[in-house]
Amino acid sequence: MKVFTDNSIIKDHVNQQNYSDAAKTLFEIQTSEWTMLKNGVNSLTTVKTKPFHFEGFKIKAQFNAGRMTSTSAKVDPKSISERKCFLCVENLPEQQRGILYNHNYIILCNPFPIFPEHFTIVHKEHQPQRIADTFSDLLHLSKDLSKYYSVIYNGPRCGASAPDHLHFQAGNKFFMPIDDEFHLIKNEYGEEIFESDNLSFFAVDDGIRKFISIESSDRELVIKTFNKFYKIYLELMKEDREPLMNLISFYEEEYGWRVIIFLRAKHRPAVFFAEDETKMLVSPAAIDIGGVCIFPREEDFNRITKEQIADIFKEVFVDRITLEKIISKCTEI
Repeated sequence: MKVFTDNSIIKDHVNQQNYSDAAKTLFEIQTSEWTMLKNGVNSLTTVKTKPFHFEGFKIKAQFNAGRMTSTSAKVDPKSISERKCFLCVENLPEQQRGILYNHNYIILCNPFPIFPEHFTIVHKEHQPQRIADTFSDLLHLSKDLSKYYSVIYNGPRCGASAPDHLHFQAGNKFFMPIDDEFHLIKNEYGEEIFESDNLSFFAVDDGIRKFISIESSDRELVIKTFNKFYKIYLELMKEDREPLMNLISFYEEEYGWRVIIFLRAKHRPAVFFAEDETKMLVSPAAIDIGGVCIFPREEDFNRITKEQIADIFKEVFVDRITLEKIISKCTEI
């Protein structure tokens, strides 16, 4: 298939199961050969950022015009049914190449990057975005790409611009502030659900975000803990489909996995839909709430304030009562 590179260096990395170096090599080759990606990477030199400091953590606002399509994407069923899936192999750009991963996924360079090196990992088959059946894939990916990258998942109703096609994203470790700040945030704002020598299971409310964290070097224990949480969250949110969530999976050889599960109440804040001067094109997903909040319109970036960031985040996360119910239910088991 034309999307799979036949580069000998990448083949050697893949044969050695060294997917992190394979992805980095792919990115270097595609940046030099694929004009769309090259332009996207070059556009990152013109992005503007400004940090907002909270107690123990920061959120960086970023003006990134290249993210206009993703931020404003129409993800309602009607709009999705009327467009071709841009993640299906047959619809990929002519110059795009990829790496086959574990027979089921393709690692692709994202031509509209936020990370300096930004990847989309798509399933070979067109199937819905769903974490319940693919959480173990997320763990495998984050370990196999862990030399350079962390891996994220956006739920089909809170950030995925292609909710009809299963995919993850990967990008440079420590680009998102939460990669560095996690332990400070957990120690300051976290509440223990369960902790032992081989598992740390916490709930965190840092004032603007609410999330669950799972840390362990035991993959099966991470999966078991996530499944326990997922069942409780599904029941509490009274959902017959995947409840709103965004995930970041970070792996280190010495410590194992750290999975952050952001607990969402809404996809987009009210200002996204405003029809007057208060309108802001901001659509928080994993990277945004991981600490790099994207604004594709410069006027929104220029006028965003710390207080508005806080209000937007608080609006799209679950409330304190819901978090306390999750803690109580998880502690009971």
